[in-house]
Amino acid sequence: MTARIIIAAALAGLIAGLVVSVVQQFRITPLILAAEHYEQAGGHDHPTPSANAETPADGQAWAPRGGIERTLYTVAANVVAGVGFALVLAAASLLTGLPLNLANGAVWGLAGFAAFMLAPSAGLPPELPGMPAADLAARQAWWWATVAATGIAIVLAVCFVRPWAWIAGLVLVLLPHVFGAPQPLSHDSAVPAALATSFAANAIVAQAVFWVVLGTALGHLMARLSHPPQEA
Repeated sequence: MTARIIIAAALAGLIAGLVVSVVQQFRITPLILAAEHYEQAGGHDHPTPSANAETPADGQAWAPRGGIERTLYTVAANVVAGVGFALVLAAASLLTGLPLNLANGAVWGLAGFAAFMLAPSAGLPPELPGMPAADLAARQAWWWATVAATGIAIVLAVCFVRPWAWIAGLVLVLLPHVFGAPQPLSHDSAVPAALATSFAANAIVAQAVFWVVLGTALGHLMARLSHPPQEA
């Protein structure tokens, strides 16, 4: 059973990763390239250092080269993320005892989208290169807290159909946003606001597609692998 779940998660992650990679290639990559142009033209003159603090001490972070190499790394990252998130959905189904199949796979996917993308994006919208950001550790801590709170809220609402569960879930969903996401000292950026807004919107839509495809594919594969067709 465990092996079948892993196989289903791997295949669903592969499918979702490939689908979202196509969407990104046409809807998101051009926006990133445009933002990098603005960044190189003058996006480093922020009043405070950008806290995307993934740059090593020598100031030169490794990145794949443009073209096919960059595309392949993006596809690989999307597939790996897809497999990981598929395992999360499968584990949630087993732990809660709620079925995950073709009929409700999209709903499971939307629940994952709400927890892992929609709720965190309300405080930390997707960012383009060259945009200022708060401390990386603080953003990661807030992101994980928001994901956990939203995920628990969804479980409470689904598993305990009671007024207290809905109230507790609502409190959990709102709590991270009451505290507020970490923000940079300045929002000045060389990246045009219209470009940043378009990127955030397209990134959120792409993730919605990713999660719906992931949930649907995983539900279909789990059902098929759990009940293989009988030989005549």
